Amino acid sequence: MPNSKARFIILKIVIAVMFAAVIWKLFDLQVLKGEQYYEIANDRMTTNIVEKAPRGEILDRYGTTLVSNKVGYSVVMQKTDVKDEEFNDIIKKLVDIFYSTQCEYYDDLPISFAPYQFKFEDENEDGSVEDEREAWFKNNSHLGKGIEENMSADQIMQAYKEIYKVSDVYSEDEQRRIVGIRYAAEASGLSQTTLFTVADDISVDAVTQIKERQDEFKGIAVINDYIRQYDAPGLATHILGRTGKINAEEYEANKDLGYGYNDIIGKQGIEKWGEQYLRGIDGTTGTTKEVNGKEITVMNDAEPVPGDYIVLTLDSDLQKVAEKSLEDTIQNIRASSGVKAKDGADCDAGSVAVIDVKTGDLLAGASYPTYDMSKFNEDYETLINNDAKPMWNRLVSGLYSPGSTFKPLTAIAALETGNLNVNEIIEDEGIYKFYADYQPTCWIWGEYKLTHGKQNVSAALENSCNYFFYEVGRRMGINKLDEYAKKFGLGEKTGIELDEEVAGHMASPEYKKEVVASATDREWFGGDTLQAAIGQSYSLFTPIQLANYAATIANGGTRYKVNLIKSVRSSVDGGVVKEFNPEVIEKIVASGDYKINVGTYMPPSGEYIELDYPENSIEIKNDSVFSDLFFVEESDIPYSGRGNELRFQVPLKKYTMDIDRKGNTHINFSVRTKVDKFNFKVVVYLDGRAIVNVFMQHHQNHFRSYDSFSRNAGIRS
Repeated sequence: MPNSKARFIILKIVIAVMFAAVIWKLFDLQVLKGEQYYEIANDRMTTNIVEKAPRGEILDRYGTTLVSNKVGYSVVMQKTDVKDEEFNDIIKKLVDIFYSTQCEYYDDLPISFAPYQFKFEDENEDGSVEDEREAWFKNNSHLGKGIEENMSADQIMQAYKEIYKVSDVYSEDEQRRIVGIRYAAEASGLSQTTLFTVADDISVDAVTQIKERQDEFKGIAVINDYIRQYDAPGLATHILGRTGKINAEEYEANKDLGYGYNDIIGKQGIEKWGEQYLRGIDGTTGTTKEVNGKEITVMNDAEPVPGDYIVLTLDSDLQKVAEKSLEDTIQNIRASSGVKAKDGADCDAGSVAVIDVKTGDLLAGASYPTYDMSKFNEDYETLINNDAKPMWNRLVSGLYSPGSTFKPLTAIAALETGNLNVNEIIEDEGIYKFYADYQPTCWIWGEYKLTHGKQNVSAALENSCNYFFYEVGRRMGINKLDEYAKKFGLGEKTGIELDEEVAGHMASPEYKKEVVASATDREWFGGDTLQAAIGQSYSLFTPIQLANYAATIANGGTRYKVNLIKSVRSSVDGGVVKEFNPEVIEKIVASGDYKINVGTYMPPSGEYIELDYPENSIEIKNDSVFSDLFFVEESDIPYSGRGNELRFQVPLKKYTMDIDRKGNTHINFSVRTKVDKFNFKVVVYLDGRAIVNVFMQHHQNHFRSYDSFSRNAGIRS
């Protein structure tokens, strides 16, 4: 028992000695030699150098390259152990080189050069910047650490000079440049393992100067990089969009996807929409350094993978024509105008869209004024201060009153709802006097004190007769106008692959209540409906909406999603990553409603045969075809009986309706019965004739007839 007690005491002594030894070692490492070991650890570390992947290219529908990449040089910065004063001097020397070689560099501080003022980017038509200012202060890491929200731009600059210890030995401009780069570097997460891209696409002259004086630029390196290149400078700028260095908000939203502080990201247009496809997969190179800074190991962890390329629906040749035509038209309006805005003196902007009516593909789309993306950085200050707002994409973001372009919709809605007959005559009396307290006039009365006289719907559209559409608009009421506006996609996004698209709005009692401040003026009046019927009142739509609305009328009533992308393809093997096919949003008139009475039969050979069968007809109605047609001669019938093979009622397949320049309607569809598949090609003429061609898929029979027809409803020529 005593021996056990002694052994226990000895054990306690041994543990105490060991514990004391550990304590002494920790004291030696952390206190006596802490600084020495810190410096060793600091110098001997692995830095992961990101090897950037080339961004995917953007092509037009025929494979013409619009945006690609070029190999260039970028300047990167790594945090070192230099003091603030030395660091500021390095930046000053570096910026001097940039200025002497006319190279742009990253400066994210939203404060101008002296006299100091805030310069928040403003691309909104209303000119508001409060949201952007608020967001900047909210995300500022120095808030409460020398920076306060109530500070002026001048006060913030003085605070940053203190934070970064920028001496007054530098000029005001030099101080601003040093602060700008230091702010941008810190905001990008500059550290010993995270590099900050100071500038990209620098000149060979700048590269030479930096490398010749490399000993003056501790922590600064020149690397090879991929630079975005615009192969058709200035073409389709608003559609293609731009890229830029990721900001704090974008980083927070995308960091889980592998984005770093210094990554380039799509900011606008297709560059932004297609970010998930265009962005490649970066490679990495690990570099380990020993105490003296010499590289001892280099490891290629992963090779970069290029981004996918995007094929647009645009026709670049047509795009050139559209942009030139738009610019010339605006200049001609200004040149030939009077001094009044009404005469076009204030015409300084516009938009144009060309849409394939059978697919919804955007073939050309332009916004004026425009700019050259290849010169974006050097022209930036001029662009943001231009009152005409050239960076604003009016095609999808501009909201305008449709005016008389809305009248065809009013006509269609009135015809479809039975509030107007195609042959009905309404006489223009100049002043519309239905309401005692509101009596608008036709435009021709206002200009010349004349009227259009008696008008049917065709004449009213031709003359743009306000009086006619006041009347039919009043008959329908605002709810029906709203219903048909929605059918045509007015006041709704078209679905085009541009994040900048806005919806706009159709005039309505509900919308008036939202926007009118005075409670006494929020009531919807009959006069509001009259103005809405001619495209005025509170209706505001985008040019792309109006273009798609016109395309919907042109193709017989099928509204497509406006499509800007044909496909996404792999840059590695060219395979299809994703294909974008035409997408029908709505069929305003599903098939049309036609009944054609057939009185003449034309056999495959021989003379025309007059028919005396009163029920020999074909009716297209409600997405189905009702056929009472039959062959005349037994020799033309591949089956027994009297041609009953053409008597059926079945749903339509692949229905299309087009109206040609002469106003004739072309209807194509197919049907499948138990007997065979029949393909119909029908032409309905304005003069009351129709031709019906019927083709059988598995037999050589051909049935053709024409005669008068009756048309009950539907899209009218």
